[in-house]
Amino acid sequence: MLERQSNLKAWLYLAPALILLSIFIFYPLFNAFLISFFKDVVIEDMSTDGFAGIDNYSEVLRNGNFKNALVNTSVIVFVSVPLSVVIALFISVGLKSIKKLQGVFQTIFFLPYVTNAIAIGMAFAFIFHRDYGLLNTMMGWFGVDPINWIGAGATWGRAMTALLIFSIWGGLAFKILVFLSGLQGIDKQYYDAAKIDSAPRGRIFTKITIPLLSPMIAYVTITSFIGAFKVYTTVVGMFGASMGTSGNPRQMITVVGLVYSYIGDIGEGGTAASIAIILFLITLAFTGIQMQVSKKRVHY
Repeated sequence: MLERQSNLKAWLYLAPALILLSIFIFYPLFNAFLISFFKDVVIEDMSTDGFAGIDNYSEVLRNGNFKNALVNTSVIVFVSVPLSVVIALFISVGLKSIKKLQGVFQTIFFLPYVTNAIAIGMAFAFIFHRDYGLLNTMMGWFGVDPINWIGAGATWGRAMTALLIFSIWGGLAFKILVFLSGLQGIDKQYYDAAKIDSAPRGRIFTKITIPLLSPMIAYVTITSFIGAFKVYTTVVGMFGASMGTSGNPRQMITVVGLVYSYIGDIGEGGTAASIAIILFLITLAFTGIQMQVSKKRVHY
């Protein structure tokens, strides 16, 4: 009887979260999965011309725009995430050792997290402007000719470099916050023991800080990979709705950007849904791999 009452209370406590998840997560995902198997789906009224089977998926996998979007997304994921995690970790360790003005520096590094991504993207677009951008102006002080980062005729490599710099900087805030909270939870006695043994700082960092911070590192890495696969606002903020440089639209388009572009086309709802499901499966696969790796590397 007591066990039944406990189970009932547990379900009652979980009910609000389960209801919200069902409405905004599970149902849309299931609905998108169904839509992906129909052709000529109009999102506005959900009308369709019938069952299409896997034709939408075949069309997407043969689509050049999807391949470009997948390459762009993959570069952002596998370059910006590892670099931002490493940089955030070192910044967090440095902030932890600062006694004076620590709160000021924490606030400065946290500002990107509470600032609109579109607004920051527009600011970075100004920084990387060829004619009056701050970066080219500073490089000109050292005799370097202006570089066309994101303007008309800019190469993919330069545009991607600018985007990666923006993505890494924008992703630091949350990671620093998590790492700082983790560092504050490490018992000071470990560091005191290391000092007594005259252990060098590098060894303290690799043998004490990283192992004890590994749960936070795993959490930040997994969530950052998931977020990077869904990147959209940062690209729009920097390159505009066309997600490309002037005269070269869709040059920097991501998978999520491609989904939105198909949603905007009448009758392409099924194709958009199939792209979303493919992205979901890719993200799920990488998340599963990371969780398996973290079981062997994370120390709780």
